[in-house]
Order: sequence, then C-alpha cells, then structure tokens
Amino acid sequence: MKIDRIFLREIVSDDLQNVFLGLSHPDVIEHYGVHFETLQATKEQMIWFKNLKDQNKGIWWAICDTTTRKFLGAGGLNDLSQEHKKAEVGLWLLKEYWGQGIMGEAMPLILNYAFDVLQLHRIEGFVDSENMKCKRALQKLNFNYEGTMVDSEIKNGQFFSVDLFASLKTNRK
Repeated sequence: MKIDRIFLREIVSDDLQNVFLGLSHPDVIEHYGVHFETLQATKEQMIWFKNLKDQNKGIWWAICDTTTRKFLGAGGLNDLSQEHKKAEVGLWLLKEYWGQGIMGEAMPLILNYAFDVLQLHRIEGFVDSENMKCKRALQKLNFNYEGTMVDSEIKNGQFFSVDLFASLKTNRK
C-alpha cells in the first residue's frame, strides 16, 4: 500500500535493527506499551509480528519512505476479531520522523485496509492518557473519545490510565 511520501510493506527479519532502534528509544516508548533493552530481546517483537499474521490476529507493516525506501516506523492492526468485526490499531515512528505528518499519512492506509479489505466495522485505539499528541492525531483522523480506563495498566511499577478512541466504518469521511 502506498501514497506519495510513504508506503507500507511487510515487516521482515532485516527490520530487526530498526525495530530495536524504535522500541528502545526512551522518547518513542515513553507512551508505548512495549520496549526492549537489547537487540536480542527485540527478536521477541519480530516473532510477535509473524505470529500475529500467521494466526489471523492482525497485521503490522513497516512504514517506509517512497523515495529513499528508509524504514520510518511501524504500524498495523492487532487483537483482530472477525467475529466482532473489530481490531486495535497501533503505530510508532522513529524519533527523527516525528512532526512530519507521517502518522497522518500512514493511518489512513491502515484504516482503509481494515475497513475495505478486512471488512471490519470498528477500529480501536488505546492511548496513554498523558499522550496528548497521539490523542489529537486520532481525533484528526475521525476517532472519537469513548472514555478513560483509570489506572488500568502498569509501566515501570506505576499505574497509568488509558483513553479509548474508536473509529467506525459508518463514520468515515
């Protein structure tokens, strides 16, 4: 899947170093639920990407620059339920690509796949309540705030709250 500046491609084993760079960077993982301290530990994430697809529980892609083919980040769908016609969306970018509108380009590609190819009805986004940038980005993409799950997760030994956003196929622009 592609648009002018970016394209999505399957995540492959050669992406290990880039996945590690993203999911070990303190700023990238500040509001993200997964992090790794070694390249070896990051192999766990690569197995998760593969199993997700193999088990029909979702799909994640590498987000790449159309011109340079550079890896910019990753995004996709997980917790896919064909029974309930829904999935959870996720996305992260390497720090040097923040603030360039890449999320705003990648998310519609992911959502189009979810709604048009997988025929899902609902896409959910779970966001650390303190992650204002992500919440604003989801609202720009026609996700609606549905509520806050107070102290629902633990990171670094501390409880934190998670906001739930959702987009329905019927609400697409």
